[in-house]
Amino acid sequence: MQTRRAFLTSSAAMLSAAALPARRPRAGRLANILLCISDDQSWLHTGAGGDPIVRTPGFDRVAAEGVLFPHAFCDAPTCGPSRSALVTGQPIWRLEEAGNIHSTLPAKFATYTELLEQVGYAIGHTRKGWGPGRLPPGGRTRNPAGDKFESFEAFLQTRGEDQPFCFWLGSYDPHRPYTAGSGQESGKDPAKVEVPPHLPDHLIVRDDILDYYVEVERFDGRVNAALELLEQAGELENTLIVVTSDHGMPFPRAKASLYDYGSRVPLAVRWGDRVPGGRVVDDFVSLSALAPTFLEAAGLEPAAEMTASSLLPLLTSSASGRVEPERDAAFIAMERHDGCRRGGKGYPCRAIRTASHLYVRNFEPTRWPSGSPSAKDCARGIPYGEIDSSPTKTLMMESRSEPGIDRLAELSFGTRPENELYDLRSDPGQLNNLAGQSSAQQLVGQLRDRLMDHLAETGDPRALGLPAPWDYYPYYGRRVNEDWEVDPLPG
Repeated sequence: MQTRRAFLTSSAAMLSAAALPARRPRAGRLANILLCISDDQSWLHTGAGGDPIVRTPGFDRVAAEGVLFPHAFCDAPTCGPSRSALVTGQPIWRLEEAGNIHSTLPAKFATYTELLEQVGYAIGHTRKGWGPGRLPPGGRTRNPAGDKFESFEAFLQTRGEDQPFCFWLGSYDPHRPYTAGSGQESGKDPAKVEVPPHLPDHLIVRDDILDYYVEVERFDGRVNAALELLEQAGELENTLIVVTSDHGMPFPRAKASLYDYGSRVPLAVRWGDRVPGGRVVDDFVSLSALAPTFLEAAGLEPAAEMTASSLLPLLTSSASGRVEPERDAAFIAMERHDGCRRGGKGYPCRAIRTASHLYVRNFEPTRWPSGSPSAKDCARGIPYGEIDSSPTKTLMMESRSEPGIDRLAELSFGTRPENELYDLRSDPGQLNNLAGQSSAQQLVGQLRDRLMDHLAETGDPRALGLPAPWDYYPYYGRRVNEDWEVDPLPG
């Protein structure tokens, strides 16, 4: 376990901007990079992921001609922190304010986009890049994803001749709100929906999921159009293409939670003949691994403070299944999501996800994990405000005492113990917490120790007994409740 002195020394090193990587780009034409990232999409909801209704030909093509990663996880199931981890190659507990949504990303943390731009790449983004939050308080003057363009096509028209590019194809889909009834209007059958086990099997929920699928498909249509544009430009085979999402679907016990429907994301990668296609790789990977991957694909060394490991060894291997045995777990974190507790408090928690188990450590179990039941305690002015308003949420709140909904509502809205343990072999929906059973204590201890050791080794203040100021950082989101304030930092 890392000592306090070693952590402080490494933290001091992080304060300086990363130097240009020492290794020069390899000879020949540099690879282009295209990141396609949806907004709130769980891992199952693609054709390649096995969903029987949603149609995602763009994602499916990248998966078929490249590599599908069925065990990909965001670093945090909330937009801003997840995107901060992605661009910096670091977990959120190393990123100060950027560990919260509606915050900032301090300029001292190097991003892969900045490093690529320094060696001649054209960078840019469309629609949603890094965010939501405010960049000036962190010392930045533009979005870390690069300048904003109306479209990918408009961006390509501005780059220099033969200039390599790194583009962030962002989206606001499938973020809420949805057009009610759009799923059925598109011809989708609610009877065919596979309702997640943590949600009630009710027509309202089925219709809500169909409306979500419409927006998943709209995002995928932009991915497909980008692939066609690259083909027309003769750039497809020289472009490293990644299609993913920032975190899971905006439903109860999904987005803003460490369970699979909040943290497990779709991920497919294609790169011409440099990545042997038609493979499914079962290694556990996190989105923060994309930053060092992109830099290495450009022939650069990742910045020294990037703790995530590049995916290039997995991509360029011809193997399927488990490729690198040491990639056997994902580590996920949450601090403050959407300002829905009195005094601006978050819900600090960390998790380790392995092939067989999910272990969650809740650091403040007396707090409401989904936000306070009182709208007065929420900047957004809604009860349980960490969960986006939706027909599904309304149904579960209004029918909380009804059989078939009562237990699921309690799992979504109620408090949680300090330790949670789920056996994914018998309980893939992560509904039955085993942590209190005497027969599970040895496994709880093993997973807790592995989680805390990893957190300490990577500098998490919560594992090192250091101040953890996320409850007190400024909140730059919209405040419907004007009386809502963040408590000042003690001392």
